[in-house]
Amino acid sequence: MTTIPHTPARPPLLTRPLLLRFVSLVGSSVGFYLPLSVVPLHAERIGGSPGAATGALMFATVAGEFATPRLMARFGDRTVLAAGLVLLGAPALALTALPGMAWILLVSLVRGLGFALTIVAGGALTAALIPDGRRGEGLALVGLASGVPSVVALPLGLYLAEHTGVTAVAVIAGAVPLVTALSVPGLPGGRPAPGARADGMLAGLRTPALARPALVFGASALVAGIVVTFLPLAAGGHSAGLVAAALFLQPLASALARVWAGRRGDRHGSAGLVVPGLVASAAGVLLIAFTGSAAAVVAGVTVFGVGFGLLQNATLALMYSRVTRSGYGAVSALWNLAYDAGLGAGALGFGAVAAGTGYPWAFALTAALLMTALPVALRDGRAAPVPSAGAARPATAA
Repeated sequence: MTTIPHTPARPPLLTRPLLLRFVSLVGSSVGFYLPLSVVPLHAERIGGSPGAATGALMFATVAGEFATPRLMARFGDRTVLAAGLVLLGAPALALTALPGMAWILLVSLVRGLGFALTIVAGGALTAALIPDGRRGEGLALVGLASGVPSVVALPLGLYLAEHTGVTAVAVIAGAVPLVTALSVPGLPGGRPAPGARADGMLAGLRTPALARPALVFGASALVAGIVVTFLPLAAGGHSAGLVAAALFLQPLASALARVWAGRRGDRHGSAGLVVPGLVASAAGVLLIAFTGSAAAVVAGVTVFGVGFGLLQNATLALMYSRVTRSGYGAVSALWNLAYDAGLGAGALGFGAVAAGTGYPWAFALTAALLMTALPVALRDGRAAPVPSAGAARPATAA
């Protein structure tokens, strides 16, 4: 008699709680990305600094990421997520209520704090809703749930600003997170161990096996901050439709590359994608430097988008492979820190450089700066992905 091996049934992925979580995930993504390129334009039109607006947003986001784990330990994931959606949405409603750069900076700071609460607390909730055996597939769906709204919202914000005004964009960006916050009470939510995530994040910063990929990814995120803030200004000689198309192609290329990188990384490992992702990112920025050519600008943002997408997936996968499950919180916090710090630093620093060199040379210098991370990427590619006992210890001495 032949015994047929029993194959356990795969746990369901698209459960009601996960689908409900997608509602608030879409809400935070729309609330963040719809005004992301509009606010710098609004700041410039009133005589303010476009880079300062994005810089304030990301500064508050980074600061909030350090504080959020303690808030989660005290109040719970659901409460912090709901508070984040309110802080992200409510200030946007009042963006144009008062004139002056000081008001824009205040609104940006509060919204940045709200965004930090949504991504850290929301990330913890999402991870808990995905079965262990289908984590890769689940994270891909989560990436699409947040990535598709960003692909649409970023250029849509510019289009609406040109045709209906900044106030209309601000109202939509404020209303969407507030409405989707109503879905949060339906989510399950537990309380983490007090201080566990905060300590793990600081330990991750001291762990080379985690810090190296985070550094490389942060360098590419710096460019992303530059593109969303300054591309509408640098390519101002072209039509608004071209700029909107370019801002659509960049996140679209990133989303597609991220999905491909995930499938390829599962089969062959993610380490081999870090260097190509970095080189593609730098090549894309160099193409954008030819701001007088519409073809170069479109090609540049697309190539950069591919490189950025490769690095998004590869660096995060590598970091997860170098810790045990107890270190996942540290990886998530550190990766988001690299993302947001890079986004803000790019928006702040590029404006000062461009003021002295002009946009074409500033983009070329940015491409050269990005390539300074190549030795780190090469060294990290040779590091073995050996799991550690937690986020506080390096996975490898390489």
